[in-house]
Amino acid sequence: MCGIVGIAARSAINNRAWLAVGRDAMRHRGPDDCGEWWSADGRVGLGHRRLAIIDLSPAGHQPMTSSAGGLQIVFNGEIYNFADLRRELVAKGHSFRSNSDTEVILEAYREWGAECLTRLNGMFAFALFDEQRGRLFLARDRAGEKPLFYAAAGGELRFASELKALMADRGFARRIDPLALDCYLTMGFVPSPLCIMQGVNKLPPAHALFFDLATAELQVWRYWQPPQPVSLADAADETSLMERLEPLLEDAVRRQLVADVPVGVLLSGGVDSSLVTAMAVRAKPNVKTFTVRFPGHGRYDETEHARMIARHFGTEHIELDAGEVKVDLLRTLARQFDEPMVDSSIIPTYLLSRLVRQHCTVALGGDGGDELFAGYPHYNRLLWMRARFGAVPPGLRRLLARTGNACLPLGFRGRNWLHALGVDLEDGLPLISSCFEPTWRRRLMASRRGWIFGAESLREGRIPQTTDLLYRATRMDFQNYLAEDILVKVDRASMLNSLEVRAPLLDYRLIDFAFGQVPSALKGSASTRKVLLKKLAARVLPPQFDQHRKQGFSIPLASWLRTDAWETFFKDILLGSNLFDRRAVRNVLNGQKRGLRNNERLFALTLLELWRGEYGVSL
Repeated sequence: MCGIVGIAARSAINNRAWLAVGRDAMRHRGPDDCGEWWSADGRVGLGHRRLAIIDLSPAGHQPMTSSAGGLQIVFNGEIYNFADLRRELVAKGHSFRSNSDTEVILEAYREWGAECLTRLNGMFAFALFDEQRGRLFLARDRAGEKPLFYAAAGGELRFASELKALMADRGFARRIDPLALDCYLTMGFVPSPLCIMQGVNKLPPAHALFFDLATAELQVWRYWQPPQPVSLADAADETSLMERLEPLLEDAVRRQLVADVPVGVLLSGGVDSSLVTAMAVRAKPNVKTFTVRFPGHGRYDETEHARMIARHFGTEHIELDAGEVKVDLLRTLARQFDEPMVDSSIIPTYLLSRLVRQHCTVALGGDGGDELFAGYPHYNRLLWMRARFGAVPPGLRRLLARTGNACLPLGFRGRNWLHALGVDLEDGLPLISSCFEPTWRRRLMASRRGWIFGAESLREGRIPQTTDLLYRATRMDFQNYLAEDILVKVDRASMLNSLEVRAPLLDYRLIDFAFGQVPSALKGSASTRKVLLKKLAARVLPPQFDQHRKQGFSIPLASWLRTDAWETFFKDILLGSNLFDRRAVRNVLNGQKRGLRNNERLFALTLLELWRGEYGVSL
């Protein structure tokens, strides 16, 4: 796991100082080594920070040159099938000077060109300079586990793993993109290719990019997408699917346990992390598992559930105490997160990463199971709503939705679900986790004339076109919420602590299996979730395992906001803002004090203002 940064241009670059400064702004991503390379003509510069995981020797140093010359690469991530690819490439006549997966990418590109992407099983973001073709090649993994920002202007392309590396240039214009901000206030994240910063893009998951040095032209394309849904009539029977799922998961975990540094498993005691633990003990002895707890907040304590799984499989189990969480931690997180995000679980994710890093350098988690196998409660509710209200005339449903919006205060429990009645579930998807709908965004941005509200139409254009409601919802979450919230949160929080977190459930073979082979009926219904995954759990986990428990990785934020320290901090930040209307902000704050559920909304506004202050960003 590393940090990459670079620049390519039509003409020679005279000011090279930014590259090293931007690289070292990401030292947390790679404290073990660093490197810098410039082409002979001064038109391409690559920088790298290294967290050594595979081949700890100097042979794994980056930027790395191919054995035959002419190719340079900087790479962030892991290629889990690199040993298989290496054997195949050796048989084709390629030679290697290291045992690293980085060199395998170089030789795979030499053999197959950009088509090498379809052969890579891993999480990655890399930039490869092809001197002979005069082009820079950028790519991201299928799920979007590893980040990649880029800015193209004035005949040059700059890129980096984190936005702060680009902002290390003092000449960088620090202005917010209005549409990106509208998306943030609506969805809680900024969907790629948008970026919160004007003039910057995020390369979307499963996409690649060519930058031609001669013309400065960009070519961006998608190289992979999830398969189309399979109907129950065309799918294999349940027993056959189970026989395919178990070895796929076992092999994914086995591959992701490979490292030249200590590896552990993040064990919450839920279905996903428990299954990863079960497969890990099959692959290697002495597996270490980790759980974090928040003393005094029993509802958020998963210690007993994780302990039971650890005892059953005989892991070396380590329980970590998060200790007291002080509100000043938010400043640290705002500085680390390149774009603010509406997800307070970045706090426990950061704390867990910090504690686990004291014991190992790599940790396996259970991310992806909810999106692939329908684990979120809102999937049940959507299916229930369609069955219960599908026959109600659309006009009446829209009237009920408008009435709810007008009469119920922001943060009233169930308000978003009442709003969802106005959406046609035959082809649409309601935004259940809406942060601020248009009416409230108008209030918040009352002083900003001509504000453009484009988030809803942008989101609507991303909804998968299928009559299968569950497939539509899970794929939408996979390509948006997972990629732009969950994986961003995990990457930034773990890498701030120089910890590599891997997600076996996001092995592309499991993604293809879940979306292309498992029918929705074996994922969820109005009353069940993760049907197939839970059947596997019944086979491999202890009999006393509670399959029905669903505990998200969360914190008692509402309780904290009732304390003087947290309430005063949020109030001071928000009422001192020159971005949001104070009257609207006071309304949200007062609603929270009255018991309404606005804690995540207040977190969203506070993180945005802290982030703006850290980086001096204006609208």
